[in-house]
Amino acid sequence: MAAPPDITCTNLTGTFVMNKTLSDDVDAMLTLQGLSWFTRHAIRLATVVITIKEYKPDAFYHIDATSVASGLATTQENRILDWQTRDHADRIFGKVEGKSRMWKTGELSMEGPGSEEDAAFLRAEMLKDGHTPTKYLDDEHVQSWVINVDGGEWIAEQTWGFEEVNDERRHTRRVVVWKKGNVERVRLVYDFRGKEEDDEDDEDDEALAYE
Repeated sequence: MAAPPDITCTNLTGTFVMNKTLSDDVDAMLTLQGLSWFTRHAIRLATVVITIKEYKPDAFYHIDATSVASGLATTQENRILDWQTRDHADRIFGKVEGKSRMWKTGELSMEGPGSEEDAAFLRAEMLKDGHTPTKYLDDEHVQSWVINVDGGEWIAEQTWGFEEVNDERRHTRRVVVWKKGNVERVRLVYDFRGKEEDDEDDEDDEALAYE
């Protein structure tokens, strides 16, 4: 389901489901992050559902997200978009330090160690092939940066926004992961389920953080 025009990065409250047909394959990225074949296989089979509440109680936006992927474990990830470093422990990705902020079109400052091609991908100027042109539809977007601190030795940076995918407005997340000179890029595409949380979701479903 396409996202309506009023659902933006400053009004993300709602439920989103990853569209695996439209998204890039994440296996190489997860391998670079040190995940086992068993975990990667479980992720490939899982339906990933993210329920988001966004609000602005002070000068900065807050995004509280519950990620559920069948077969794994539910993850609660609360972001404050003030670009202050905070710790986060995740059963799949381990211990990380991360920070998030809002950025406007044309003003992205990449935090990671990547190339101009990585930056162009994060700005949504092209697909991972480095050639096909794309763009974010709105003016304000989310930037997130995390570093693994328990031996994984990887860094991940992502941007969130909305793009036209197959002639429909879709929420997308672009992720770049770096580790020891290697890099992987993926674009994740989401279907918009609606603004109301589905109370009938199975409590045994699991969540995938940093997707």
